[in-house]
Amino acid sequence: MSKTAEQVLEVTTEQKTTREPLDVLDQLMKPEVQESLTILVENLPKLTEMVTVLTKTYDVANALVNDKVFIEDIKGGINEFVKPVEAKAKECIATAIEANDRATESNETIGLFGMIKMLKDPQVQKVLRFSQAFLEIMGERQARR
Repeated sequence: MSKTAEQVLEVTTEQKTTREPLDVLDQLMKPEVQESLTILVENLPKLTEMVTVLTKTYDVANALVNDKVFIEDIKGGINEFVKPVEAKAKECIATAIEANDRATESNETIGLFGMIKMLKDPQVQKVLRFSQAFLEIMGERQARR
């Protein structure tokens, strides 16, 4: 005799409904589950407080994310910080590219007297002072380690 699909479905549904409460009761009988439940019950006031704080935080964050004026203010603040840095970076990159082009085009040999002449240049002096200070600081930091 074959069972119809409907009868099989009824039997499986019936098994599930009768088995689920037993599974829950079986789980509740385990000592580690009882211990966990005891800990949960003891910590319910803390958990409630944490959920309250998280809910308030979520509400504030959600309000800020959906506030168009706030988002535009944040964008404006970031742009005020980024624009000058971006301009300075572009200037440095353009200078480096131009210097590379000039150095590539030039076949001039810089000798000892040319280097001595270059030492009088204020920009060279500035770079040398910076390099000296940088190397001194690096030496001090390595000595501390």
